[in-house]
Amino acid sequence: MPVPRLVIAAPASGSGKTTVATGLMALLAARGLAVSPHKVGPDYIDAGYHALATGRPGRNLDAYLCGTELIGPLFAHGAAGCDVAVVEGVMGLYDGAAGQGELASTAQVAKLLRAPVVLVVDASSQSRSVAALVHGFASWDPEVRIGGVILNKVGSDRHEALLREALDESGVPVLGALRRAAEIETPSRHLGLVPVAERRAEAVDVVRGLAERVRAGCDVEGLLRLARSAPPLEAEAWDAGGAVRETGGGACGGPVVAVAGGAAFTFSYSEHAELLRAAGADVVVFDPLRDEQLPPGTRGVVIGGGFPEVYAAELGANEPLRKAVAELARSGAPVAAECAGLLYLARSLDGAPMCGVLDADARMSERLTLGYREAVAVGDSVLAAAGTRLRGHEFHWTVLEPGAGAAPAWGLVRPERRVEGFVQRGVHASYLHTHWAAAPAMAQRFVERCVA
Repeated sequence: MPVPRLVIAAPASGSGKTTVATGLMALLAARGLAVSPHKVGPDYIDAGYHALATGRPGRNLDAYLCGTELIGPLFAHGAAGCDVAVVEGVMGLYDGAAGQGELASTAQVAKLLRAPVVLVVDASSQSRSVAALVHGFASWDPEVRIGGVILNKVGSDRHEALLREALDESGVPVLGALRRAAEIETPSRHLGLVPVAERRAEAVDVVRGLAERVRAGCDVEGLLRLARSAPPLEAEAWDAGGAVRETGGGACGGPVVAVAGGAAFTFSYSEHAELLRAAGADVVVFDPLRDEQLPPGTRGVVIGGGFPEVYAAELGANEPLRKAVAELARSGAPVAAECAGLLYLARSLDGAPMCGVLDADARMSERLTLGYREAVAVGDSVLAAAGTRLRGHEFHWTVLEPGAGAAPAWGLVRPERRVEGFVQRGVHASYLHTHWAAAPAMAQRFVERCVA
């Protein structure tokens, strides 16, 4: 698969990866190229900006959630038919899952994709030392090919000249220099950037500004030449239909599966809807902030992550939909909820009424729960048979005060041991974000239960 491709990485978080990656994607798309956008790690929000920049789904490449064997196929699936692919890294280049070496790091993904890396360096407080930093990153792992550097937050012409002079001896070419004064603000909150769906008009302007910044400060032709230097990738594209068939399942019944969307529920991997459709579902998106009823004929509901705490009052005010969701859940129909979806199914969120499906109340806290998890299904549910093992990710500032009456969804076995989530009748609700490409049987099982 000869797709030109680049990985945009950095020595540390906050160096400017999102600025460069999103701006480059938007600039190349504006030139008429079909750009395939990707994000290393579990982050949903950056992927939303990538989708806005390119007009294509932003796809995640997470070696922890999906396994190293799926990185190439998932990339090939997203990049099929594209002229170039841009992959934004996560954290620092060599940072991965805690205590597990290079697993899930940008470096590991770059090696799996045989892709050259562009290192974005925050140069705001250094001059000649930048050469030592770049040399260290370029020589740390000989299998990682750092093909260029983009200097970010450069203070002046003189500062840029000093940085370039230092890097002349490093053997790594400078492919851009972005000035500190030109920084474009992207509003953020407790889980990162504000999602595109919450501020689309502003986000369009931000992405356009990032593209202009990359155009003015980077050697775009040099970046394209570097992307085209990537060797062919030996990977068969992932296919949702094939993944479902490998589970022993197939398209069945055509039940309507309602998937929550809108500004409050923006966290979802594109592969989830693709797997549901491959298993036979008619996937219909609904907005819990605005729609007062579930889509006609709904046989199951999937509610992913997002920011319900920001919209608690509005969600609570939509009483007709809350009642419709509760009635569907009481009927025993399948309902799968992750993180924000879990909060929406609770009795209340920060005092605002929610659906009342679960005997639990949720509230914001001052403690962040964050990290990869290994989990095992405690019992049978609409998503998994008892004993099913998988990997997930937690990222939330909320806590639940549960009552009684529901079994836990998962037993977490690494890095800590505890039970988590709720299973009652057809409801599976949990804080754990999962990537169904690694467990396509979950989508098949869910659709089969909708038919049943």
